[in-house]
Amino acid sequence: MPKHGKRYNALVTKVDRNKQYTIDEAAALVKEIATAKFDETVEVHFRLGIDPRKSDQNVRGTVALPHGTGRTVRVAAITKGENVAAAEAAGADVAGGDELIERIAGGFMDFDAVVATPDMMAAVGQKLARLLGPRGLLPNPKSGTVGPDIGGMIKGLKAGRIEFRNDKTGVVHAPIGKASFESGNLSANFSALVSALEAAKPGSAKGTFLRSAYLTTTMGPSIPLTLSSATA
Repeated sequence: MPKHGKRYNALVTKVDRNKQYTIDEAAALVKEIATAKFDETVEVHFRLGIDPRKSDQNVRGTVALPHGTGRTVRVAAITKGENVAAAEAAGADVAGGDELIERIAGGFMDFDAVVATPDMMAAVGQKLARLLGPRGLLPNPKSGTVGPDIGGMIKGLKAGRIEFRNDKTGVVHAPIGKASFESGNLSANFSALVSALEAAKPGSAKGTFLRSAYLTTTMGPSIPLTLSSATA
């Protein structure tokens, strides 16, 4: 087990490990235990009742957090023609077609998300799949990053739309804001994520879908959540 410092050990004492907190209680507590010298990210971790080894039980989707994530998302838009200007008008940090693909293939990675129009996906898949895929950045219709409305996709990402997907252990990790957020805004973002997860429940998943959930900050201990109110 990793050893923690005095600061972390002091914060752990503020969390009752025998209690399952409501999201409102946890959101308020997060603000108390986020004592790092920077604005810590608040994340939620859901253990799902799925078998991640079965492709038909994997969970993936997107959700627009009503209060955003609190972070600036740098978006690269791969498109051509009039869509380049539309992407730039929507706030893309960099936009272009084949020349941008070549630039990324050459090592340019100054972005957090990539969107593309369908007419560029053959080139994207051929030249960038091995580079962007392992980083979780390859545009995909399921993640809302491939489509004809390049401006809408960019605005969604800039406004706080996030992608969620389970890892190989059946856990979904997702940011729901910053420690500086009002606790009510964290609660609202959490509720939006829960609704999106439930909507993405595979038909083949049996039993309890949302098994457990924990709220954490970048540098703080986890807070166990009750899901009874969230899933009622």
